[in-house]
Amino acid sequence: MNSKEQIKILMVKEGLTAKKLAEMLSAKTGQEYTQQKIQHRIFASSFRYDEVKTIAEMLGYKISIEKI
Repeated sequence: MNSKEQIKILMVKEGLTAKKLAEMLSAKTGQEYTQQKIQHRIFASSFRYDEVKTIAEMLGYKISIEKI
């Protein structure tokens, strides 16, 4: 599963819009995130690992890597 799918699933589960996610990320990281930036990163699947991890943690989830 790529970052695009992970973020979209978390947003649906938590009832978040791109605007609300941008506001939450901006408050958490101190960096500027906009609705357009979030939408572009979802479309392009261009979130960095640390951003995906931060989003997951903000929403009460954790990312784990398991050997298959």
